[in-house]
Amino acid sequence: MPVEPSKIPAFKKVQYEFTAHLRDPSRNSAPEGIEDRRMKIYRGLLYRNVQNFIKSAFPVLRRLYSDKDWHRMVRDFFANHRSASPYFKDISREFLDYLENERMPRPEDPVFINELAHYEWIEICLANSDLEPDMTNVDPTGDLIHNVPVLSPLAEFFGYHFPVHKIGPDFQPKQTSAQPVFLMIYRDRQGKVGFMELNSITAKLIEQMKNNQLETGKQLLGKIAKELQHPNPEVVIRSGGKTLKQLRAKDILLGTRTQN
Repeated sequence: MPVEPSKIPAFKKVQYEFTAHLRDPSRNSAPEGIEDRRMKIYRGLLYRNVQNFIKSAFPVLRRLYSDKDWHRMVRDFFANHRSASPYFKDISREFLDYLENERMPRPEDPVFINELAHYEWIEICLANSDLEPDMTNVDPTGDLIHNVPVLSPLAEFFGYHFPVHKIGPDFQPKQTSAQPVFLMIYRDRQGKVGFMELNSITAKLIEQMKNNQLETGKQLLGKIAKELQHPNPEVVIRSGGKTLKQLRAKDILLGTRTQN
């Protein structure tokens, strides 16, 4: 239950007033007794830290906005969003949540704002992830056709309505793509984050490999050939074998599963 204002200790009232003013000084007065010169330092410091972090996490999105529109959006986030995490490193996730669930669309917002922000957020998540692939029971040079392929946990597969990997100041689509845009976003062994655009067949193969523990590359590709009703399944298997090697070369595949 909310605490009655009269029962809130005086020092907490000051804290609430202080933080409310920092978040939205246009609507909340500073606590009495603190000179504005000092409050201005705090206001500027906190906002700049948050704004710079968001700008570095979403660099493409930032370039699509004028200074005025960008700062208006970030200030709205800073003033009104209630973060679920107290950690500074989670600001990018909180900003994405704000865009997806709280921000009311404005004329300056591109139609792809949520998908572009998600794409950029995935990139930064993979870049900063502490996760390291477990190579136990994995043969990095195993036969991908006759053994079970193993996906890297640092490879994320998504379908978008817009070609988010191509968007920038000079390319801003106004409508969704005719076909879904399938992207594999991954981090390789050198720690570099990259992306790979997939066709629908490769996307289907990736989807099948996600929780696969038993089926070989040949069996997975055979299932796809059957779904496609391809007259010559061996053609699909040969082509798919080349795709599997490409995925391993990019560290999207770790290798193949070995016997326990």
